[in-house]
Amino acid sequence: MSAYYSLLKREPHADGSVTAYYRSNIHAQGAWNPHEQHMAPATGLLSAELEQFQARPEMRIGRVSLDIFGLIAFGEFTITTRMIRPGKTIELIESEMQANGKTCIVARAWKMMTQDTTHIAGLEDHAVEHPENLPIWQGMKDWPGGFIQSTETRCDAEKRRAGKGVVWISNNLDMVEGQQTNDFVHLMGMVDTANGIVSRQQPLKGWAFPNLDLQIHLHRLPQGKWLGIEAVQQFGNDGVGITSAVLHDVHGPFGRSEQILTLRKLPT
Repeated sequence: MSAYYSLLKREPHADGSVTAYYRSNIHAQGAWNPHEQHMAPATGLLSAELEQFQARPEMRIGRVSLDIFGLIAFGEFTITTRMIRPGKTIELIESEMQANGKTCIVARAWKMMTQDTTHIAGLEDHAVEHPENLPIWQGMKDWPGGFIQSTETRCDAEKRRAGKGVVWISNNLDMVEGQQTNDFVHLMGMVDTANGIVSRQQPLKGWAFPNLDLQIHLHRLPQGKWLGIEAVQQFGNDGVGITSAVLHDVHGPFGRSEQILTLRKLPT
């Protein structure tokens, strides 16, 4: 398969919502369990559904908020997308992923009207070194699963450490088989890897630190095939952690992400 997912059918409903039926392919396989999907491509697919639902050329997604209800089951599943809050200048849209009769992920996106604000634009986040100037980094291969194996990563290993660093990531797969993947969906489909690129603990050894959510804010739409993740991972002393990241494309920073983590000791 040359894609993370296969679309089986799409079904509109009388209330205006749409349900899409999908099947995950081996490249979408997760890292924590072999029988689950990785959150990264699932985020990309949900972002695609949110982006195309009742699309308007003068609107774009400014925030994607995803809550993980439990294990993201591998295999066949549905995504139902609906309008929560319609409006002329802002809209709130929701996509719910279900598998085996259970909710896996609920994603909500604010779509916002665009306008020319060039004369007041200003950023505090700064660009990082371009991926073409960096060597291939094999550190992510410590994680198992089909999704991680589908990616290529680059970084300056001397500047990256447990808890903090910059890693660039890309892949050559489409999100959905037979459909061209745009840059927004391609890059959203890798943001969740922020939680694994500067791990404070070795993967699957001693402690697990899965995220319960993923929040993505975008001050502009990203472009290109490389996602730069400038990540910081912090573990608290009562079982809760946070992974925060500035998100980059080859043109510079375009947004930020946050993930709340549940820290759990693995059985020996």
